[in-house]
Amino acid sequence: MTILFLGGTGTISSACSALAVERGHDLTLVTRGGADARAPEAAEILHADARDPKALAEALGDRTFDAVVDWVAFAPEHVEDDVRLFRGRTGQYVFISSASAYQTPPQSLPVTEQTPLDNPFWAYSQAKIECEKRVWVARDAGMPVTIVRPSHTYAPWRPPVYGRYTVIDRLRRGAPVLVHGDGLSLWTLTHHRDFARGFVGLLGNENALGRAVHITSDEILTWDAIVGALAEASGVEARIVHVPSDQIAKADGEWGQSLLGDKAHTRVFDNSLIKALVPDFDAPTSWAAGAREMTAWFDADPARRTVDAEVNATIDRLVAPYL
Repeated sequence: MTILFLGGTGTISSACSALAVERGHDLTLVTRGGADARAPEAAEILHADARDPKALAEALGDRTFDAVVDWVAFAPEHVEDDVRLFRGRTGQYVFISSASAYQTPPQSLPVTEQTPLDNPFWAYSQAKIECEKRVWVARDAGMPVTIVRPSHTYAPWRPPVYGRYTVIDRLRRGAPVLVHGDGLSLWTLTHHRDFARGFVGLLGNENALGRAVHITSDEILTWDAIVGALAEASGVEARIVHVPSDQIAKADGEWGQSLLGDKAHTRVFDNSLIKALVPDFDAPTSWAAGAREMTAWFDADPARRTVDAEVNATIDRLVAPYL
């Protein structure tokens, strides 16, 4: 199968690229070249800005693909550009949406693909909702489409906490680590290799056409447990300080949107659809195992251990009244 990824070297997509090649697919990536080291050797790489329609059209020429996946579409006009370019040139157009587009806060659990899309708190999620509307318009006009909604998916180099390695550094220094709310809201983390097992199975899958589907782990964790497992993998005990999410939002708007629009709310998923569409899908990697892999990755090379001074200062200010 010939597959085109717009992107393909990011946190989620890099694992999907690797598995697609491992399964024998003919994979082409369009990237800007910044993270090509993560691309599988067998993949063809074209350097172009996927968000520049003219440059992308020139890079692809008149080629056609069995499946086209846009990993880097974040605004409705991005989808509109894709539809103009790929209509009639692919057997499946896959838009990468987000599980944060689901009703927030959720009115019922678990979240299914039938849960309404409504997020009044996060501009990122609102844009994804508008993108999905454009995809369904294309479907109704006869284009074969699939929408995939990842939830919180991590890679060894991408800790699932705000500040990334900075939090691991704080843990190891014995500094207090901030957890939003009371730390007891329920959450789902998915290793990017596990996500790939479901995702690659959707490519070329006729039963996935015209559908939206999310792909997550079935492991359910509290945020205290998430930080606790990261601390254990780092060889320390966590000094957790709980801070209300609205206080975080006042101090850091970007962090606040990602909390109030997503992570501050309990969110667990019914994965029945992906399991029906891809019967061999499972997500065997526990967060405890993922955290150990993550700390080992950072420990393998000091150059990877980047501490963000601004994030450190923000955390110090926020936790100070609660110490």
